[in-house]
Amino acid sequence: MPERKDSDSRKLLLRLREILAAPGGGQDRLDQITHHIADSMRTEVCSIYLFRDAETLELWATEGLKPESVHKTRLRLGEGLVGRVARSGRHVNTADAPSEPGFRYMPETGEEVYSSFLGVPVQRVGEKLGVLVVQSRDARQFSDDEVYGLEVVAMVLAEMAELGAFQSAQLDGTPLQHRFPTMIRGGTAQEGVAEGRVWLHEPRVVVTNPVGEDPQKEKARLTEAVAMLRMKVDSMLADPEMNSGDGAEVMETYRMFAHSRSWLRRMEEAIDRGLSAEAAVEKEQSQARARLESASDHYLRDRLHDLDDLANRLLRILTGQGKDTGAEMPEDPILVARNIGPAELLDYGRKLRGVVLEEGSVGSHATVVARALSIPLVIHAERITTEALNGDSILVDGDMGVVHLRPEDTVAKAFRDKMAMQAEAQKRYAGLRDLPATAKCGTTIQLYMNAGLMADLPSLQNSGAEGVGLFRTELQFLARTRVPRRGELAGLYAKVLENAQGKPVMFRTLDIGSDKVLPYMKPQDEPNPAMGWRAIRVGLDKRGVLRMQLQALIRASVGRPLYVMFPFVTEMGEYEEAHRLLMEQMAREQRLGHELPSDVRVGAMLETPSLAFAPRKFFEMCDFISVGGNDLKQFFFAADRENERVRRRYDSLNTTFIALLEQILQRCHEARVPVSFCGEDAGRPIEAVTFAALGFRRLSMRPASIGPIKHLIRRVDLSELRRVIDDARDLGETNLRHTVTDWLARQ
Repeated sequence: MPERKDSDSRKLLLRLREILAAPGGGQDRLDQITHHIADSMRTEVCSIYLFRDAETLELWATEGLKPESVHKTRLRLGEGLVGRVARSGRHVNTADAPSEPGFRYMPETGEEVYSSFLGVPVQRVGEKLGVLVVQSRDARQFSDDEVYGLEVVAMVLAEMAELGAFQSAQLDGTPLQHRFPTMIRGGTAQEGVAEGRVWLHEPRVVVTNPVGEDPQKEKARLTEAVAMLRMKVDSMLADPEMNSGDGAEVMETYRMFAHSRSWLRRMEEAIDRGLSAEAAVEKEQSQARARLESASDHYLRDRLHDLDDLANRLLRILTGQGKDTGAEMPEDPILVARNIGPAELLDYGRKLRGVVLEEGSVGSHATVVARALSIPLVIHAERITTEALNGDSILVDGDMGVVHLRPEDTVAKAFRDKMAMQAEAQKRYAGLRDLPATAKCGTTIQLYMNAGLMADLPSLQNSGAEGVGLFRTELQFLARTRVPRRGELAGLYAKVLENAQGKPVMFRTLDIGSDKVLPYMKPQDEPNPAMGWRAIRVGLDKRGVLRMQLQALIRASVGRPLYVMFPFVTEMGEYEEAHRLLMEQMAREQRLGHELPSDVRVGAMLETPSLAFAPRKFFEMCDFISVGGNDLKQFFFAADRENERVRRRYDSLNTTFIALLEQILQRCHEARVPVSFCGEDAGRPIEAVTFAALGFRRLSMRPASIGPIKHLIRRVDLSELRRVIDDARDLGETNLRHTVTDWLARQ
């Protein structure tokens, strides 16, 4: 019996392949397909529903239902049994459809006479395309064999859709994939705008032969490809850099997946049903995605990335497609990817105009690198890797978190006008480069820049920054597969100081944990990593790494001033321990006869409300304080800045947050310790001028923000703005944004 089923399945798939190869329109192909599937499954009805848009399914073809209902019957996602299959990505199999929860009767189709129902998703590697349905009059529960067989057919339909087999069936108002303009709303991770051409980080593998005629030949191809994949994985594990420390456990899990017998067996079963080796791999990848995406266990969901990566590697071996396709990177590349690591992004360097990611977060590795490269980054751009093709024209608006793919001429013109205005403004700001940021009242604000790469340092002179208020040292750790050596770090830090040409550089010690996990460090399974084992907590627990970094900083600063800043200090005791550790390394270097820095200044980043209430002694111990605005706001409002639902709900100009900043300023003033504000808000004009009016005399921001901030400060009277702020609070205003914006408009 199974052999006959397999034979029937192969015969049906071969028929579908003939339909795909034959001339004709998309609607004709769909009509033929539904007829052959109904015949093969011995059902009275076969229907294909495809997505008209992200929330709407439409009946595109049917055998057995009323023909006039085609392109008329529509369902919302989740509506009826068809909508349920589409939402869940899982099949529905019932002998009595009307009794099923969520059943919806559609009288225009004439389906009331059909009792049994089997619906399976038409999907391709996480991309939901539609639903394939068979129905019969008899109260019939379809067998597991029949369910599996229909899933195989749905897989081929998904590949046929990817190859454009049904495009001519599109109706007016329904966009053709990869042809019409598409706007995708995402999230802002790095501001800025860019126009260019799509460059896919992982070019999409297209399966051109979804049906296999000879199962034995296809199995042999699969076996050979899997053996090659396993060799590559074993080779990776043999590399000491990849298989050391905490990374060993991660890599061993990767090897376990690659050598899984059940993984191979499921793909071989799909080949027996008539799929080619490539289509069998994609079918298993799609089903694994559906299983793991709905898993409640965080660890299991994370393994989805491992399975995806293995499946993609296997597909590239089978098809010969991949990064080395022969395509040339365009002159104005916009990188498009599902996600990307820091080392890979750094490999592209400043060739990129911008980056668009389906995943990512505002504090991820990619975001940190994009900020260092000063290129716009949009995250959470759903379906961008599905919608985009290499070479497509693309507009990236990092200010608004919007991407325009294949934009219309009117949209492109408006976008170019915006870019031209910004470029013109930057030219005006260039004239201010060597002038101080002195307000009309005579108050001067020091404007520093944030950095993390050697490539950032030219901006120190070009932007007019007075120094580096934050040098992120973790980028040198994130971009390697092993812990960097002390000599490597000392050489790099020395080059940073040389390029700074005497201007101060505040080195923040290693700030890892939370969303910044080193590739060779075992991820911590923490329910809230932002409040977990990170930054100075890691440094004090793994003192060997912190000592090594401090020694590198001391050796790099020979004969020059050294500024060291400890991140995420939450209580005085942590600062005391870290400070003591630095002084021990200074004494050690002196004993070894090494020359020391000309001066050492030690500071702390104030990123938690608790530190604002530290004893006076803490402030007196510090040579400087840097307010880390991103984290401070997150913890003050209890609003996770990685959570899109809440991160924009709370405002830095809320009067309660302003009161906290005033308290910090007062405590620093009493202890006579310099204080700066560092973070995204420091580079936003309205926020920056407000912080300056409150009493911050140093702001640290991305280099591109220095010109606009300096331009604004030089045009206003900060003492007058302070009176406006105080008056608004006396009147009971709870947010100062409207007040400050109105005052600036009148200036």
